[in-house]
Amino acid sequence: MEETGRAARFWIQAALLAAVAALAGWLVFTAWTNIGRLPVHFGLGFLSEPAGFGVLQTLIPFDEKSTYGRAFMVGLLNTLLVAAIGIALATVIGFSVGVARLAPNRLLRAVAAGYVELFRNLPLLLILFFFYFGVLRQLPPPRQSFEFGGVILNNRGLFLPDPAGGGWLVLAALALLAAALALKSRWRIFAGVGAAIALVSALAMTHIVWPEARGLSVSGGLRLIPEFVALVAALAIYTAAYIAEIVRAGIQSVARGQGQAAAALGLTGLQAMRFVVLPQALRLVVPPLTSQYLNLTKNSSLAVAIAYPDLVSIFAGTTLAQTGQAVEIMALTMGVYLTLSLATAALLNWQNARVRA
Repeated sequence: MEETGRAARFWIQAALLAAVAALAGWLVFTAWTNIGRLPVHFGLGFLSEPAGFGVLQTLIPFDEKSTYGRAFMVGLLNTLLVAAIGIALATVIGFSVGVARLAPNRLLRAVAAGYVELFRNLPLLLILFFFYFGVLRQLPPPRQSFEFGGVILNNRGLFLPDPAGGGWLVLAALALLAAALALKSRWRIFAGVGAAIALVSALAMTHIVWPEARGLSVSGGLRLIPEFVALVAALAIYTAAYIAEIVRAGIQSVARGQGQAAAALGLTGLQAMRFVVLPQALRLVVPPLTSQYLNLTKNSSLAVAIAYPDLVSIFAGTTLAQTGQAVEIMALTMGVYLTLSLATAALLNWQNARVRA
């Protein structure tokens, strides 16, 4: 009787699978037939054609004569830049607010709780519009710029000191420093020494170009356009509210006796949190943290709402409108976000396994 039931379940599942496969095949066949009827050549040959448009922010050289393939790379790099800086800021803010929610100071706890409740209950798009239209676009013109510590802020963006000359060595130092934190102890020293050498070399080769307000413009320095600042700020602040709750729950999952034992050994509250509580909380924090990092990366596609030139805006927007290659462009765009999500998840899963080892 039991074998008969298993056989029945098997055939039912096989029939459902065959029906799903048949439906998928029909959809693919129908789409392919309809595409063949359109006066559009199917393929990726359009990537080698000149784009004919400019981009406000580029990390690589790009002009109107550049190809659509290069426009794709420009959008991808801008998306990666937003995701990387947003994740870093959201992590710092989220961990700080999460720890503050458990602080002995009542006022600090109340402020942290208010921050979490406020931004977790607002739509991300509304927060993005607030920072862009309600804050950055309301700043004064260059003649009346806010200046503090070599930083200039006005309605044309945020201008920072530009470390010209050894910037690539600074990036190498940061990469080696990250490797030093991630590698095993026997390799950590070598990575740390390499980071120190790269940083010292960068400082020796670098000369700082300071921004200077001159009439109707700002000369020198590193300019961050308002769209970039608003997008990064909105993503970081919004995601940090969720990270704060994850961190708070992770800390509360650690037995109170751990902190009491650390205090008995003479550790201060901050030392106990850093060396005893947080390392144990990370075991539970990393898995849900992965989801927040993935959400931030995917939410960066909202950049199109404020005309920031990310992958969706440049490639799935302007390029699609000019070429009409909808299937190829959307497939490439979805493939990029899928690859970024899987790569981020794999990296954090590896880190989680390393923490648990």
